[in-house]
Amino acid sequence: MTQTATIETPRETPKEASAPVVAQHAATLKALPFSDTRDFDEAARGFLGTVENARIASAQGRVIWSLEPYAFLSGEQNPPTVDPSLWRQSRLNMHHGLFEVVPGVYQVRGLDIANMTLIEGDRGVIVVDTLTSIEGARAAMELYFKHRGLRPVVAVIFTHTHTDHWGGARGVLEEDVLASGSVPIIAPNLFMEHAVSENIIAGPAMLRRAQYQFGPLLAKGPRGQIDCGLGKSMAAGSVALLRPSDLIMATGDRRTIDGVEFEFQMAPNSEAPAEMHFFIPRYKLLNLAENCTHNFHNLLPFRGADVRDALAWSKYLGEALQMWGGKADAMCGQHHWPVWGRERIDTMIRQQRDLYKFAHDQTIRLMNHGLTATEIAETIKLPASLDGAWHARGYYGHIRHNVKAIYQKYLGWYDANPVNLDPLPPVEAGRKYVEYMGGADAILARAAKDFAKGEFRFVAQALSHLVFADPDNQTARALLADTFEQLGYAAESATWRNAYLFGAQELRQGMPKVPPRAPMPRETLAALRSEQLWDVLGVRLNGPKAEGKHIVLNWNFSDTGETFVLTLENSALTYVAGAQAAVADAGFTLPRGVLDEVIAKLTSFPEAVAAGKIKVSGNPMRLAELMGLMDEFPRMFEIVEPKRTPVS
Repeated sequence: MTQTATIETPRETPKEASAPVVAQHAATLKALPFSDTRDFDEAARGFLGTVENARIASAQGRVIWSLEPYAFLSGEQNPPTVDPSLWRQSRLNMHHGLFEVVPGVYQVRGLDIANMTLIEGDRGVIVVDTLTSIEGARAAMELYFKHRGLRPVVAVIFTHTHTDHWGGARGVLEEDVLASGSVPIIAPNLFMEHAVSENIIAGPAMLRRAQYQFGPLLAKGPRGQIDCGLGKSMAAGSVALLRPSDLIMATGDRRTIDGVEFEFQMAPNSEAPAEMHFFIPRYKLLNLAENCTHNFHNLLPFRGADVRDALAWSKYLGEALQMWGGKADAMCGQHHWPVWGRERIDTMIRQQRDLYKFAHDQTIRLMNHGLTATEIAETIKLPASLDGAWHARGYYGHIRHNVKAIYQKYLGWYDANPVNLDPLPPVEAGRKYVEYMGGADAILARAAKDFAKGEFRFVAQALSHLVFADPDNQTARALLADTFEQLGYAAESATWRNAYLFGAQELRQGMPKVPPRAPMPRETLAALRSEQLWDVLGVRLNGPKAEGKHIVLNWNFSDTGETFVLTLENSALTYVAGAQAAVADAGFTLPRGVLDEVIAKLTSFPEAVAAGKIKVSGNPMRLAELMGLMDEFPRMFEIVEPKRTPVS
């Protein structure tokens, strides 16, 4: 057996829920207040109309969003393969269409994972967040115009930096409007820096990991993907980033837009690195973006990101309560459904404030008693007042992984036990575990007994060692897949469910076949600062291949006036801004936009040189030599089994 071998895995179908999982669901039904149906009333309140099945297609006819595959969620009773609390949340997230929040404020919900909020001014409409895709945004605007009449877009507001809140902006503002600059695009300070960089450097790894978080390649159904907690899933379609023209810099900043006054609050390093809230006195409307929604959010998404600051998050909610408590008649967010009534709004904010504060403070308390992250996750329990609040349930985040994020933020990955300082990697460790436990047959026999008892967490750990030691052991793969599946069926968190079920699918069927990654869009490239381009290039450099090489290149961007020296030395690619090397292997003078076109594969470097768009001095083959040292990152790589292709 070699690590480069290919395997044919049995295409097993999903199994039934086990007796221990069914028993856990029965206990959940008794423990939580399922008789409280207020959320269903509020999720349906103000409904004006919708698109059939929320179906959106591209100009080429490709379906980029539809809720039709989720028709199985129509029944109130959860099936045995779905946690009843998650089933409830998944059904709530099925409401779709245009809704009136208060007269003059409307939301399009269920046409994407996020919401579009539309605020009517004196002559036009202000659009808050533009969904993920251009096609989705256009469909949302058409739905709004159908029910409220055609009116001009007078401003666009981005509440924060995540793609599902700005990706569809070109579906709201057309080219002629953009060119005129007549419509302000308003966003929190440092929006561009974070929007373009948050997922670029580690983007390839994040996108692969996101498949486990959101489950887009799972079948939709009671034994597959049913939700993401925040909404159904991420939309497909075209994405483009528009640069804001007006930045909100500080809490207390105000803007009057088309006769409507907005009061803003900054909330950086909460759910997003740049995020903001606002209150509209005219409508007595409060919008807390993604920081006060109908679930416990995550402090470290499975896809990866900087750890979010639970303490700051809590303080922002407390500040919002101080600024606007008792003033709002309605509160809407950019996910889920609104809530109405001043007492209910203030109660929800207080509970969300205390949810993040409790998680933070109790994690630190237990940490300072010497407990590790896994021990804290096993120990901590929410107080009954929060545990019984539907909006505090862990559908997207979860207390058990949020406390680990808090631990990581303060102490990092190392728990101070030297045994965990330099452990063997998974394959080598797996082989030794299998040897110590008496071989594959002994592990499988014990795992089967523990599986029958419902001890799925340890069964998964033990069998994972066996799969990494011998990835072609079909019995081990099958039993580990079955174990992941039961853990998924038991999970209240949608992201946990998706991760477990997708892991099971890949063990049974191998990695899905997907098309190659498309080049980075030119619009996104244009939004990157030149320094960020060099940073992206640097992480592609294959260090071992670059051993002993020394290359110096001068760059001069004629349209921006920027100059750079790019240096390969000691197997690291560095740059100096505002300088030119006296002695360089080659120099290039070109508009920055031409480099964007080359990276986006709209043209090639030789073609641009031949067309006179790039002036070259010295030996241009030194650039070709440098580019020959760059890795191309795969769209897919193994996660629940060893790498089949060695990486060096």
